[in-house]
Amino acid sequence: MNNQQIALNDVFVQTKGNLVSNMDGEKVMMSIDTGKYYNLGSIGGRIWELLETPMSVESLIATLTSEYDIDAASCENHVVMFLQQLSKENLIQSGEGVKVNS
Repeated sequence: MNNQQIALNDVFVQTKGNLVSNMDGEKVMMSIDTGKYYNLGSIGGRIWELLETPMSVESLIATLTSEYDIDAASCENHVVMFLQQLSKENLIQSGEGVKVNS
């Protein structure tokens, strides 16, 4: 998925093996596998929380636009870029094995 386009119906979930903590309203994370640290920020942290259970990109955008003052098009651009980064770092997984909970 790292080099592919992310579609609205793609489903993602957190990859296991990361330590996450809140620091001054922002989420920071360390990958157990790589030892890398990440500052997800406040909105990135919210996306991370939402991805605790499998969620489609479309649902992520709908949730974020209802919680923050952002239009859907801008939100989609930011969410897709963020998910691409998380995917590149193997912090999230997607694909056929990931199903949205009903």
